[in-house]
Amino acid sequence: MYVSELNDRGLSKRVIDLLEEEGIMELYPPQIEAVEKGVLDKENLVASVPTASGKTFIAKLGMLNSILSGGRALYIVPLRALASEKYKEFKELEELGLNVGISTGDYDRSAEYLEGYDLIVTTSEKADSMLRTGTSWISNLDVIVADEVHLINSKDRGPTLEVTLAKLIELNPNSQVIALSATISNAKDISNWLDAELIKDDWRPVELKQGVLYGNSIEFPFHGSKKLNSSEKDKATSLAKDTVKNDGQALIFACSRRNSKTAARRGGKAIREILSEEEKNYLKKVSKEILGVGEPNEEAKKLARDVKWGAAFHHAGLLAERREIIEREFKERNLKVISATPTLAWGVNLPARRVIIRSYKRYDSNYGMKPIPVLEIKQMLGRAGRPGLDPYGESILIAKNRREKDALIDQYIIGDAEDITSKLASEPALRTQILSLFSSGFTRNRKEVYDFLDKTFYSMQNAAREINVKVDKVIDFLIEERFLVEEDYLRTTALGDKISKLYIDPKSASIILEKLSNHNFEGDIDFLHMICETPDMNLLYMKKSDYSWVKEFISQNERLKEGKELEDWFFSEIKTAMLLKDWIDEKSDSEIIDRFGVSAGDIRSKSKTAEWLMHAAAELSEESASLYIEKMRGLQNRLKYGIKEELLPLIDINGIGRVRARNLFKNNYKSISKLRKADLSELKEIEGIGEKVAKKIKENI
Repeated sequence: MYVSELNDRGLSKRVIDLLEEEGIMELYPPQIEAVEKGVLDKENLVASVPTASGKTFIAKLGMLNSILSGGRALYIVPLRALASEKYKEFKELEELGLNVGISTGDYDRSAEYLEGYDLIVTTSEKADSMLRTGTSWISNLDVIVADEVHLINSKDRGPTLEVTLAKLIELNPNSQVIALSATISNAKDISNWLDAELIKDDWRPVELKQGVLYGNSIEFPFHGSKKLNSSEKDKATSLAKDTVKNDGQALIFACSRRNSKTAARRGGKAIREILSEEEKNYLKKVSKEILGVGEPNEEAKKLARDVKWGAAFHHAGLLAERREIIEREFKERNLKVISATPTLAWGVNLPARRVIIRSYKRYDSNYGMKPIPVLEIKQMLGRAGRPGLDPYGESILIAKNRREKDALIDQYIIGDAEDITSKLASEPALRTQILSLFSSGFTRNRKEVYDFLDKTFYSMQNAAREINVKVDKVIDFLIEERFLVEEDYLRTTALGDKISKLYIDPKSASIILEKLSNHNFEGDIDFLHMICETPDMNLLYMKKSDYSWVKEFISQNERLKEGKELEDWFFSEIKTAMLLKDWIDEKSDSEIIDRFGVSAGDIRSKSKTAEWLMHAAAELSEESASLYIEKMRGLQNRLKYGIKEELLPLIDINGIGRVRARNLFKNNYKSISKLRKADLSELKEIEGIGEKVAKKIKENI
């Protein structure tokens, strides 16, 4: 089917012209099926198709058809990075006169400013918060798109996506729902839940060969076998080098951060001899760019070294700015090899000619080394083959022996992925979601909660009585904590309403309120430990070498263990609080990384969560007239920037971070008034300032 034929189906000629200008002349088979099944007629659709087979285009057709008739579309993704990627892609549609917006920020902030936008990109968490804060336009949607809907299977993100979709559909009963999914076994369950037509297709624009390497032979069950000629001892390195020699790029999936770094170093050493002088000179500049981001540390230096050689590692602990540089350069084909942890398979779109899976197992704290689920491996395998650039894609697992080779073929290549299942029945998920149902006016009694949950994906797979017992337990907890009150009907109290809008687990609120009422706070560490006691804080793991120094710290701060059992979870709370204390005491990234065994991105991630929880604690303290409000507001800002209290007056100046603020303070510029009086010639001589920043400081004060 040609794009031009869509005019007969009701699609605007303006849209067709724009698509043809972008070089889209014909539709892929899944896209043709979407048209046949009513994407341009407001029919609900679930597209369960492989990566790069045109899923987003299906959603785009439905959204554009509606928006150009005066409608509004909401596009929901699981990750902020993916939201940014889709926002950039959809901004091109503004040529048609559309207003495209994005919202991924603070969960308790209003999103009313997006009222005038036609297409809004957001995360499932932000969409949930819009519902909680009563955003008016959220009940005036014509198209709702859920990208990566198979992540309902995730115990972390799944419940929020599931309940948010159910709420949006209830608020917008006449809207078109388009759900985009990886190829999953029980896609029919999703389509039944959403009352949608199902498009299930294995078609790909680039042929995908999936195989297993054992010895020097790659066996492709449906495409014969292939010999690998390489002198490299490491099999993943051999496969990567072979790819680059043939003008392709390789994506290596490693089971841990450490292994991803090892694979990148080996890959870089193996391919640097293949690079042209022009490529080497360009990559030297990229290497300098990597070092110019954030504070220097050993991990950044190793990454910069690998980048000079044409390789890079990629994991969630890297600073976001460094990850973005790596992703950009790989997309531009300047970097030849990326070694990543499996989180990349669910995130941004980074296809490569050859995908290599070094190990099909990863560490689980409860079970040790455990096989990765088939669905996850298939997500990785599906990254192979870049439309328009690669003649084919190859995905290769590595086997240690013949028996393992046969097992890998049976399980991961020929076998089906596991069914996805709802994770809504966990108590933490129910606590958060049930309070929000009452706060946002969806329910007023227990029966209405049961009825609402009957509209979720969970109800498609389980008997209602299994969850109703947990629902009653959660409601009793919310009443006991005075977050709900039972009169003629159930309603949130002012406190419960605030907790829902703050977007924290009610259990976290309970812990914070109890602590503020009963604990004697002596210093910063008390407040930091308080937020680390909450289920919303993702704690650091304890390693054997950590116990001695963490226990010593506890012995110096005995009050912290009041009412506590000296178990691993408590030690993890203290270790995490100590990291946050080092951050606000202006310890360098390198010092924190060495002491706690984390990466720079982990520091930012932990401090961001802590900032949010400290903000929540300050807001909750208003309810109890706490003496600590101002202290917690100050800590919130200190956690945001990683500074001591004395730098708070300087940090709000645009372009001034923790390092520049400290350098200004050292040079006796301790207040805005002193900076106003300063000569430009003096300011620019301060380390890390220079003429450009000095001018900016003077302009902004």
